[in-house]
Amino acid sequence: MRSILTLGAAALALAVAAPALAQTAAPAQDPAAAAAPATTAAAVAAGQPVKDNTGAVIGSVTEVKPDATGKSMATIKMDDKTFAVDVKNLAVQDGATVINASKAEIEGMLGVKK
Repeated sequence: MRSILTLGAAALALAVAAPALAQTAAPAQDPAAAAAPATTAAAVAAGQPVKDNTGAVIGSVTEVKPDATGKSMATIKMDDKTFAVDVKNLAVQDGATVINASKAEIEGMLGVKK
């Protein structure tokens, strides 16, 4: 039951994160801007802090490994909960993994009661 909840929460997190992450890249106005490296060039890695979309540290990446279909998944520990997110839906900025949802939104997806 817990793995189904975790999988469902992760799928919901992906649905929330993917469209917003796609909007973070501004169209390049000049060739120099187009050639600049993206902030997501750094890889998501175990041990990195995880920040929500407000910039607050909400947890850490505990591992990055492929799932059964071969997608690279990051396991994130937030308080006493863990959940997995496709690394394509995460960004790395200033040495931290960034997820495009607030801690409250993630807790809601995981069914955390206050």
